[in-house]
Amino acid sequence: MADKNYVASSIKKVTTQYGELFNASFKVDDLQKISKRGWVNITIAERRETSEKGATHYAYENTYEPPKEVTADKAKEDDDLPF
Repeated sequence: MADKNYVASSIKKVTTQYGELFNASFKVDDLQKISKRGWVNITIAERRETSEKGATHYAYENTYEPPKEVTADKAKEDDDLPF
């Protein structure tokens, strides 16, 4: 498993009359460094303890890559099914 690429952030959970919300702040420069094709994929996770500044969550780059497309050989194998 690869090391996590943490994103500098301040993420705080707040309770309002409409329920719980998250206020998140990120540095644009940090997000631009990890952007791919104009998108940034991050995961937000709960901290074990609230930080001194009140942050309740942290963020890291989500590096999940979906499986590659099925090759022509694999598609042919699937066509041989009896149903």
